[in-house]
Amino acid sequence: MGQRIPEETVEHIRRSVDIVDIVQQYVSLKKQGRNYFGLCPFHGEKTPSFSVSPEKQIYHCFGCGAGGNVFSFLMEIEGVSFIEAV
Repeated sequence: MGQRIPEETVEHIRRSVDIVDIVQQYVSLKKQGRNYFGLCPFHGEKTPSFSVSPEKQIYHCFGCGAGGNVFSFLMEIEGVSFIEAV
């Protein structure tokens, strides 16, 4: 049986980490209004369609449809499991 991380621990980590700080380690972001925008790291593009919302703590690419929270971003960009991302 696989490892299990208590939901309280996952929520604590989610609340204590700012998705903008994490994503900026991989993507150059510029603030526009409430959100930050940059080139999507998951597909090639010339104009920024990758949005990060610090308010909602989520990301979304309007070009390829990728989206999620800080854990799914790390899973996708680093190619790691949920347990490793947490």
